Amino acid sequence: MSFKVAIIGAGSVGFTKTLISDLLKVPEFAAVEFALTDINPHNLDMIRQIIESIVSVNRLPARVTATTDRRAAITGARYVMSCVRVGGLEAFATDISIPLRYGVDQCVGDTICAGGILYGQRNIPVILDFCKDIREVAEPGALFLNYANPMAMNTWAALEYGGVNTVGLCHGVQHGAHQIAQVLGVEDSELDYVCSGINHQTWYVDIRAKGRKVEADELIAGFEKHPVYSKQEKVRIDVLKRFGVYSTESNGHLSEYLPWYRKRPEEIGRWIDMSDWIHGETGGYLRYSTERRNWFETDFPRFKADAVRPLGEYRRTTEHASYIIEALETGRTYRGHFNVRNHGVIRNLPADAIIESPGFVDRFGINMVEGIESCRSPAPPPVRSPCRCSA
Repeated sequence: MSFKVAIIGAGSVGFTKTLISDLLKVPEFAAVEFALTDINPHNLDMIRQIIESIVSVNRLPARVTATTDRRAAITGARYVMSCVRVGGLEAFATDISIPLRYGVDQCVGDTICAGGILYGQRNIPVILDFCKDIREVAEPGALFLNYANPMAMNTWAALEYGGVNTVGLCHGVQHGAHQIAQVLGVEDSELDYVCSGINHQTWYVDIRAKGRKVEADELIAGFEKHPVYSKQEKVRIDVLKRFGVYSTESNGHLSEYLPWYRKRPEEIGRWIDMSDWIHGETGGYLRYSTERRNWFETDFPRFKADAVRPLGEYRRTTEHASYIIEALETGRTYRGHFNVRNHGVIRNLPADAIIESPGFVDRFGINMVEGIESCRSPAPPPVRSPCRCSA
């Protein structure tokens, strides 16, 4: 197969390497064209070298281009991915510091509340610029795969005002499922689950371990006795106890979406763990990102060394993008959790909301599972098929 994949924000070196390596694990995609674009020429050159090495070592006919001209990169693309952080860390710092002056304490600040709104205001005009280019110069019907936060806002803007076929992708569902598998003592492949909600407020409403239904009491017991998660995931465990569902989001992230856990400075310490930023540190993700803002410079030699290893040694990740494209192009069905317009998928949320819920992908598009309740699914719901994610 030969088609073009454009990646905007390709200077996110490690993530772009992952996305393209995943795609190249699909045998039919050996001749795909990868168009990399970023506003940072230095980062762009690093990722170009890495991807060209992967292609060369594995003797693939794939083509790699890199340009700071976004429109040129998008021209003729069948798939366009966005991995951007609009405004960089300098703008991110104000998303945390300004609300903090007024007592609004955030761990990440990229989705809701003051930080999320500020981030959305920066992102949406840029997303609409991407969409304009996609409409005008990409392949007709091109799919926009958005990885950038705030996920629900960006996906909504692209669908409602950008006028392009869009799906929002996040990896919180997969990461949370890995935790659940660990506390239940099963392999990731032995765990089945249904998650539903709104991105970063998505919940495991049905869990099966080796085909056996897992009830909340068993899950609570598993997390409370786990030597690490019992200390790091206090908010998630408390919510699980109160509502019977586990969150897809890390402890710190969840604590800012349910702000009573961060309402009083003297109580925040009760609910967070300072062993890592993701467990609730005030401005933790900003600190972590700032300290590691040039990590790719020191890791570049390692990335280059990894790039000369055969793809046969590379293990495909759980990121959705390659599986979605594989399903659309080959017809091999993929089941995942996607951010799309609701349209009755979750019955107790508005039809125009951007929700995160299960869907199946094949040649007919992204087909969402219809009829889920956002708290508990009483029975396996029917599959709505076909339903393009932009419909």
